[in-house]
Amino acid sequence: MSKFSNYNFNNQKALIRVDFNVPLNDQFEITDDTRMKAAVPTIKKILGDGGMVILMSHFGRPKDGPEDKYSLKHLIDHLSELLGGTGVFFAKDCIGEQAYLTAGMMRPGELLLLENLRFHKEEEKGDIKFAEKLSKLADVWVNDAFGTAHRAHASTAVIAQFFPAEKRMFGLLMESEVASAEKVLHKAEKPFVAIIGGAKVSDKILIIENLLERATDIIIGGGMAYTFMKAEGGAIGGSLCEEDRLQTALEILKKAEEKGVCIHLPSDSVIADKFAADAQTSVAPSNNIPGGWMGLDIGANACEQFCNVIRHSKTILWNGPMGVFEMHNFQHGTKCIAKAVADATSKGAFSLVGGGDSVAAVNQFGFADKVSYVSTGGGALLEFFEGKLLPGIAAVQS
Repeated sequence: MSKFSNYNFNNQKALIRVDFNVPLNDQFEITDDTRMKAAVPTIKKILGDGGMVILMSHFGRPKDGPEDKYSLKHLIDHLSELLGGTGVFFAKDCIGEQAYLTAGMMRPGELLLLENLRFHKEEEKGDIKFAEKLSKLADVWVNDAFGTAHRAHASTAVIAQFFPAEKRMFGLLMESEVASAEKVLHKAEKPFVAIIGGAKVSDKILIIENLLERATDIIIGGGMAYTFMKAEGGAIGGSLCEEDRLQTALEILKKAEEKGVCIHLPSDSVIADKFAADAQTSVAPSNNIPGGWMGLDIGANACEQFCNVIRHSKTILWNGPMGVFEMHNFQHGTKCIAKAVADATSKGAFSLVGGGDSVAAVNQFGFADKVSYVSTGGGALLEFFEGKLLPGIAAVQS
């Protein structure tokens, strides 16, 4: 059993760092509540024990202090709904007299939501005095915000020092995020395939280099594939390419060969005469794209080749789409990969999907419940797989 599950929160005030940075429309309605839903089991366990919950989160990027559009008050009603009608008290600041008084009057089973942490510049600066003020609100600190685990902010890491080791812990979401990521990074059953997509090689260099030590296969798709194609002397037309990363791409291919890691690049591409949903499309070898045309998705042969590798894998990490899947004409490749990952999972493979676009894709195509784990952390997961020590994890584990 985990430390969190074993802990009895009866009569204890638990200060939970959640990631409620959810998207809102112009009417302040939540358009995707995934992150809020993910925190519900942790909240319910504490309330069920007879504990008191104090939630703190950042929201958006306010520039100079409080702004109405970045207030967490817009989430109160939906939070109450997710918790089956539990009342939500709200403090108009995360520190200060009102916050302390409200927290002081709480009774078992009650919940308090604090105002946006980033209304104070000290949060992102990792200010120790600000962290100490937050710590005075509760008996226990629970970090359940994997999405911010790579930030050494006051509420995500610095605050830990004000709680003894037995009173700082991961929540259920954070526990499962860390366990899933560690399973893939340190205990992967072979064959282990990493599917890396997205626009830029520069964004993914560190993760690819770290995976060269662990994966048996690395599939590269999306815009970044064309930098590799050009580095090898291919013609890529007007496809996306980072000219200053051509040498890097060659070095990655050379390292992979030395380590016996198979790198798979798309043999063919769906090409377009412009970057638009109504573009004319055709298919071409990925290393022989005519001038004036650009690769916007992987082709049918690449799909078949990639899916074959995925279906024979025991461990799968997927970070980044295969094409511009937001446009109907260029979503086939990403959809094929999502289905192949789901198929492999149904045959016993462990699959971890992380990174905003890959998560959006598995949700959009209806495969989210057919993979082993969908991570809530974009940047945090990326840094974890780059081999970095994340402050939010270290603060609890140290």
